[in-house]
Amino acid sequence: MLKVVVGHSEDPNTQIAVEEVLEQCKQDLAGIVPQAGLLFAAIDFEHGVILKEINRVFPGIDLIGCTTDGEMSSVLGFQQDSLTLMLFSSDTINIHAGVGYAARDKPFLAAEQAVSQASQKGNLATKLCICLPASYTADGSTTNGELILEGLKKAFDSEVTIIGGTAGDQYRFQTTYQFFGTEVLTDSLPILTFSGDILFSYGIACGWKPIGLKKIVTKSCGTVLYEIDGEPALKFYKRYLWDKMPTAENPLAVYEGDSDRYYMRVPNTYDTETGSINFLGNIPEQAIVQVTEASRNEIVSASETGLNIALKNYPGTKPEAVLLFSCCCRRWLLGTRAKEEYQLVKSTLSTDIPICGFYTYGEFAPLEPQGSTYYHQETFVTLLLGTR
Repeated sequence: MLKVVVGHSEDPNTQIAVEEVLEQCKQDLAGIVPQAGLLFAAIDFEHGVILKEINRVFPGIDLIGCTTDGEMSSVLGFQQDSLTLMLFSSDTINIHAGVGYAARDKPFLAAEQAVSQASQKGNLATKLCICLPASYTADGSTTNGELILEGLKKAFDSEVTIIGGTAGDQYRFQTTYQFFGTEVLTDSLPILTFSGDILFSYGIACGWKPIGLKKIVTKSCGTVLYEIDGEPALKFYKRYLWDKMPTAENPLAVYEGDSDRYYMRVPNTYDTETGSINFLGNIPEQAIVQVTEASRNEIVSASETGLNIALKNYPGTKPEAVLLFSCCCRRWLLGTRAKEEYQLVKSTLSTDIPICGFYTYGEFAPLEPQGSTYYHQETFVTLLLGTR
């Protein structure tokens, strides 16, 4: 058995918002006590008040969450400046929370702390991990999504599917917050692990299509791309963009080996003197890359594409909950059409299935079913959960 409920409020008053969310959840729970939860909140709420109230109503609940760049749920659809909570209860699934600290400077240690804490609460092997790490810390510096992911993979004893997104702060790029129990944190890695009788599937899509020829990265260092096929990265980009400089509208597709599957990297800044481009994620040397392009219609339709992939691969007969993770760049590029991403998902699913999600500063998901997890950008990730 798996019982999942969702509450969602757009009231700007913190106390009223959390009371509305909890009342919605309690009504749908009908007396069932939840064991775990996911909380997604706009940056300007009093987060400590929210966590304290949730813990008062559901003492000791295994709760994680983060601030966002926008929220989604089956209660209010797509919103900004809102608060949404998904609660889980099951007698056949173990759901445990853990947290690691100093995610920016010590990502491997943070991952080890989080996994160890969650694992100590149960003796069954983890099948799924939802992670919601910091992206911007209190001093405005950034974490490294790839290193956090690498740390999580190393910390688990066996291959575990890792899904999630990094915290946001509504495009301020200053400080993001993460939640663990009653703690409000700024440089942490909260996770929620699932073991036991859990069924799940996932799907990813972005909408961008590669253009031109595939080329090889011949010089890069971390997030800075210097050369592609021996020529400056800016020169390579301009071959396809003419006089336009690289922006989030034309991310780079990075292929995994000889596969036709790729993950996205978003151009951030560039140096006209060196011809280098700084991206919002690492670009490995010898990687095969292509410039991409997309229309607004193609970006929106990716949400339906990702959902259909997840539905096709769901190992049961009917999923009982849906989690959505979409990139903040997608929301920014879509503008007033951002709400259509959620609407496409909702229209494809049955009306009674609980849905919750948020707009992230980077997404975590495998490129393919039963594959290893990658760190993504400008991607729409769908996660289906159930027991049947």
